[in-house]
Amino acid sequence: MGFRFEFDPVHKILLARFEGRLTDKSLAEFYREGLKHWAATDASAVISDYTSAEWAMSAQFLRELANQEPAVKDPAKRPRIVVAPTTVGFGLSRMFQIVGERKRPLLKVVRTLDEAFAALGIQSPHFEPLE
Repeated sequence: MGFRFEFDPVHKILLARFEGRLTDKSLAEFYREGLKHWAATDASAVISDYTSAEWAMSAQFLRELANQEPAVKDPAKRPRIVVAPTTVGFGLSRMFQIVGERKRPLLKVVRTLDEAFAALGIQSPHFEPLE
């Protein structure tokens, strides 16, 4: 499983793109890395794009993660969008959304990046890679 982070400085959006096998271990690693990028950019929103991910994680791990405190500060003020086009990914993401709704009220699950951009009210974002 690989992931990379990108940032749109105009709209202050952090974008995490996933490729390959998404497991409990790789998602936990992403969560830790995401904290660093969130703090460094002070992003106003986060998009997690699972378009190229192969979902191989446990529902139990997602429930446990949903019950933890969010990785982002001000979760009631900063939207988070999950892009999950596959049936399995969308279903697991919706489960995460429902279980963690009280702690992540602005989390939304969509099927495409265009839907994510529309949900945030932005057009033509320009993302630059982060180290």
